[in-house]
Amino acid sequence: MPRPLLGPIDLPEDCRLLVRATNWLGDAVMSMPAVEALRCAYPRAHLAVLVRPELAGLYRSPLVTEIIPWSVGPARWHLRSRWRLARRLQRERYDAAILLPHAFDAALTVWLARIPIRIGYAVKRRGSLLTHAVPLESVPPGTSHQSREYLTLLQAVGLMHSVPAQVHPQLRTPMCDRDATHRLGPGPWLGVAPGSSNGSAKRWLPDRFAEAAALAAAPLGSRIVLVGSSHDRAVCAEVSAALAARGVEAVDCSGTTDVRALMPLLASCDALLANDSGAMHVADAVGVPTVTVFGPTCEHTTGPTGPLAAVVRERVACSPCQLHTCPIDHRCMRGVPAASVAAELLRVAQAGRAIRGTKVVVA
Repeated sequence: MPRPLLGPIDLPEDCRLLVRATNWLGDAVMSMPAVEALRCAYPRAHLAVLVRPELAGLYRSPLVTEIIPWSVGPARWHLRSRWRLARRLQRERYDAAILLPHAFDAALTVWLARIPIRIGYAVKRRGSLLTHAVPLESVPPGTSHQSREYLTLLQAVGLMHSVPAQVHPQLRTPMCDRDATHRLGPGPWLGVAPGSSNGSAKRWLPDRFAEAAALAAAPLGSRIVLVGSSHDRAVCAEVSAALAARGVEAVDCSGTTDVRALMPLLASCDALLANDSGAMHVADAVGVPTVTVFGPTCEHTTGPTGPLAAVVRERVACSPCQLHTCPIDHRCMRGVPAASVAAELLRVAQAGRAIRGTKVVVA
């Protein structure tokens, strides 16, 4: 059994725990095994999650006692709003705070709130604000999936005994929100998520999304649904126009579904074609076959982990670079042909249909 990197934490069974959630949808999905591990370690604890409002729906489950939606307002109110949040958290008398993101302000907030135990990675000069600052070197970069990084943080302070070699984040589609899929009409459906937050470098070309989706949809007899946030409306419109030019109609749901509605919508699809994005992680976590085009990021650390997940990428010398914007010619993405992606999409969709009777996606 691995020994904790720091002294183990001793908390009462009915302790009050605060989890500072990550800021991006994909990261939040990958952190769900850590939330599950905390609940397993402290089944009687009051477990609160501090999270951006747009991600709050992800945490509405029996695992979480309380959701605290919070976001920073305009810059001029930044310090005031953070101070008010700290005062609110202080009044709640939490015993410990677990910081999943690496942000300095996450540590500053719980320090201002005077939460007695503050756990997080010692990055961005925030170590002095933490009572349990875990060296990030305990998770060598590029060696394991990001979902294991969050679990390693808990293991380092004795909140779990060991971290599995393989971790597969899982989400259960909410029954109460399944009617969100009714407006789509009869399927089968093939999902396409051509957007990606946090930079344009992770985006495959819109016309190739359209070409690959059209090539796979025809033999599957599937209709195409485009998904994404409000920020993805422009690229979804491009893909929709490119599909229309090929005589293929698509239903564009970009910007119209929150996280709670996105889960059952994706669960109703035979497969999802996506970039390295939050939608990809949600689909993978609800058991939907996925095909993801990777370029500047590493599939071994942030890729899908499900049994019917495929990755397509063009091996170039400068990839993975982890840059948000490509400074040259985007060769890692431009080198990926639509035909190869379509073949993988067809393969995983057919495999998913073959085993659909055993797939569990409903709580």
